[in-house]
Amino acid sequence: MLPSRKPLSLAISLALSSFCISAAAQTEADVLLSDTPMMTVVVVGSQPADGEPGSVTLDAADLQPQRAATSDTASLLKNVPGMSVYGAGGVSSLPVIHGLGDDRLRIKVDGMDLVSACGNHMNPPLSYIDPTRVARATVFAGLAPVSSGGDSIGGTILVESADPVFAKAGQGTLLQGEAGTFYRSNGNAMGANVSATAAGENLSVTYSGSTAQSDNYTAGGNFKPAGLAYTNAPPSLYNSPIWLDGDEVGSTMYKSTNQSLGFALRHENHLLDLKLGYQHIPYQGYPNQRMDMTDNTSTQVNLGYTGQYDWGKLEARVYNEHTEHEMNFLEDKAYWYQGPGQTIPAPGMPMFTEGKNTGAVVKGEIALSARDLLRVGGELQQYRLDDWWPASGNGGMSPNTFLNINNGERDRTAAFAEWEAQWSPQWLSQLGLRYERVNMNAGEVQGYNASYTADATAFNSADREKTDNNFDLTTLARYVPSKTQTLEFGFARKTRSPNLYERYSWSTGGMAMNMVNLAGDGNGYVGNLKLEPEIAHTLSATFDWHDARQQDWGLKITPYYTYVDDYINARRLTNTTVTNQFVFLKFVNQDAQLYGIDVSGHMPLATHTGFGDFTLNGLLNYVRGETTGGTGDNLYNMMPLNATLSVTQTLGGWTNIAELQMVDAKTEVSAIRNEVETPGYSLLNLRSSYAWETVRLDVGIENVFDTLYFYPLGGAYVGQGITMPPGVGAGRPAWGTTVPGMGRSIYAGLSVKF
Repeated sequence: MLPSRKPLSLAISLALSSFCISAAAQTEADVLLSDTPMMTVVVVGSQPADGEPGSVTLDAADLQPQRAATSDTASLLKNVPGMSVYGAGGVSSLPVIHGLGDDRLRIKVDGMDLVSACGNHMNPPLSYIDPTRVARATVFAGLAPVSSGGDSIGGTILVESADPVFAKAGQGTLLQGEAGTFYRSNGNAMGANVSATAAGENLSVTYSGSTAQSDNYTAGGNFKPAGLAYTNAPPSLYNSPIWLDGDEVGSTMYKSTNQSLGFALRHENHLLDLKLGYQHIPYQGYPNQRMDMTDNTSTQVNLGYTGQYDWGKLEARVYNEHTEHEMNFLEDKAYWYQGPGQTIPAPGMPMFTEGKNTGAVVKGEIALSARDLLRVGGELQQYRLDDWWPASGNGGMSPNTFLNINNGERDRTAAFAEWEAQWSPQWLSQLGLRYERVNMNAGEVQGYNASYTADATAFNSADREKTDNNFDLTTLARYVPSKTQTLEFGFARKTRSPNLYERYSWSTGGMAMNMVNLAGDGNGYVGNLKLEPEIAHTLSATFDWHDARQQDWGLKITPYYTYVDDYINARRLTNTTVTNQFVFLKFVNQDAQLYGIDVSGHMPLATHTGFGDFTLNGLLNYVRGETTGGTGDNLYNMMPLNATLSVTQTLGGWTNIAELQMVDAKTEVSAIRNEVETPGYSLLNLRSSYAWETVRLDVGIENVFDTLYFYPLGGAYVGQGITMPPGVGAGRPAWGTTVPGMGRSIYAGLSVKF
């Protein structure tokens, strides 16, 4: 284990002091010199005062430098104040805002509410869009407006691809496109992307395609013994285990292909757009899950309308998304199983999921007066899920097909109204109310054999139809006392109903429970028909100091507090006192609280020098989560205190960045889950890019010193060996090892516009 980095608190204090002193010293000077040509710096978290309250928006200029370094769209957002990501597959990590992640966030991709169709949430919403297609991302942390929220308690993420382009009047046909490629040394990762547009004045057609793949990545040092990926997996005749070095992180390989075809038609102030999408992931390993993704196919149809009228704006959208998902074991996990008395070896544990998601949204913005803006709208979503596991071999996984979720239904109907008023140049307020009805149901189930009869009978005889009537309220205000200060503050009441797995997974059998794991902690879970919706009450304020142009320097501080009634946590079914093993859990409601602070800032270090302009950027996040009401446990997967400091140099077409990431030790862990502590660490990253008129080159080194570290939200390492059935012994993943982060990686990316 690595030692905790004790200097982190000191480094953070010095950085904040530097920001505050610089802000105070430069306030008057920047106002007086506001007409002097200065370098424009785009900094995450420095949203202009006229942006939407409570939000941070990243545009193409913010996102472009990160695309060569990652194939995971969620990781594009990791430098937004208050954000982190849960570890998962190489293109499928899950975003977290202020300690609340996964289904606790509202995530829209091109206006579609996508739903993960997997008991391990291997296909989260952001995995359905490649990083090269993301043109804009907006994040609302905690105080999301009701027009953008719903069925979530942690915040909202809106990710959008590029808007359609049209030829200018008299230009004729517009032809344009872009092609790019990348290579990353760690894992031998590589990929390519292409897009092309043909457009007239009123019709535009765009094709986009991308592919990415990687082998297993290596950590910064040995975190386990080198050897065969698994041993003692009977019968040896059917196993051909591979060798894994001590630093190789098993089950981290992936391959992904995305394609989309877009049509757009405009007439005067009206725009109609149609997007057709197709994704295929033939394989994706999961180091913190006992299964891997062996196929995932998604098709999407997304039709939208936007119209400008004398009274305001009207938006409407209908969409359909269909996912076919398969799980089994990839090469680092034992595939053939044969128990006592079993004559036919079981070829893995095939598991299939099908999700069908259909939705519609109508939203209007009505200008009531020069002061008042009213947003009203309604949403419908119909979601169907089937999760079944065919019989395998002639042992415990036979002779029947296991029905985990049979005809699962989760339908949402929502209506909202939101009033925004600009009372004066200094004061803006927003008040919104949202009602949402969630109807859920599931059909009767069965197990592999008679050993599952008791659980199946109890579930089938229970009342499975559930209806939740949920209310959301958001009220916030923005006060701008001067050109160099902005204050935003507010309160939100947010509600989320359980997902289908939390309510309807039913078996207490060890193997079946390990197949329902949304947390990546190696434990097994069973659902609970008695779960109530989560209700979160959030207070937040943002203090923002900046120069008059909001370009040169800024400091933003956001403290927040959230109390959650009926937070969906877990309690143990067995082994109630064991502290050093994987355990079996049941989803239950408990009250909880989360609180913390985000700090972000930037300031010029030197300008107009012979070596260009230099800017210091800083980011600090802290969150603490715990249950209340006498249960006295820490919430799972809370990111410890962390900070990022970077220096950016710009000179002509060159941009060079030296970045230091510092993460404190994670010691406040969930006892109920036997969550493992992680040590603190520091990483140095170097990035460089050069932009010509139509060509851009990105190069960099991540984790320059090849440091061995364990990402606090990476989960338990179960990426190799005999991962099923759960137990202890030779060849089985041992409790106590967390997934290590990636070691040194050198990357390069090239993009060309034509």
